[in-house]
Amino acid sequence: MSFRLSQRDKDIIGFINQFRAVDRDSLVELFFKQLKSPINACNSVMIRLYRLGLIERTQQYSPTVYLPVDAKIKKNSQKILHFLSILDVYKQMCTYSTPKQVIVEDKPTGRKGGIEPDLFCIFKGSPFWIEIQRNQYSEQKMQAKINLYEEFFFSDEWKSLHWQPGERASIFPSVILITPLRYAVHS
Repeated sequence: MSFRLSQRDKDIIGFINQFRAVDRDSLVELFFKQLKSPINACNSVMIRLYRLGLIERTQQYSPTVYLPVDAKIKKNSQKILHFLSILDVYKQMCTYSTPKQVIVEDKPTGRKGGIEPDLFCIFKGSPFWIEIQRNQYSEQKMQAKINLYEEFFFSDEWKSLHWQPGERASIFPSVILITPLRYAVHS
């Protein structure tokens, strides 16, 4: 059986691989909203991609959430809600301007125990690291997170990250913490 993927099919698969968990309504909003019946169009494309084995899905959520084929995420994992929160922040940013060079779960230090922002992007020309906390953390844990960013800043390692503007002075990203409550952290 031969089949051809459209550019939109490839874009959707790439987007799901990038964000790790994407709900049907987000796909409608990002890829189908210009069509006459966007939900029906999205559903038929997603069923086809699923049957071809190019994406996974979990019906634990309504609407359906789609996952990469090689996702190391259990279909009932709490991590899915975390990835959907990251996607939601991305979509909110898109209402102003589409972020560039988006990296979900960036690991700029390349080592465990370093900073691991949920989202890196260049937004309106400026770099951002965004941490999204869905659960309540202790003040100490939040302060430890801030301290890791400070350590990374003073290490100067960030000056050689691939997205830095080579010819101009290096820029340390703005760090945004999105949390359900306010923490008395200092920097």
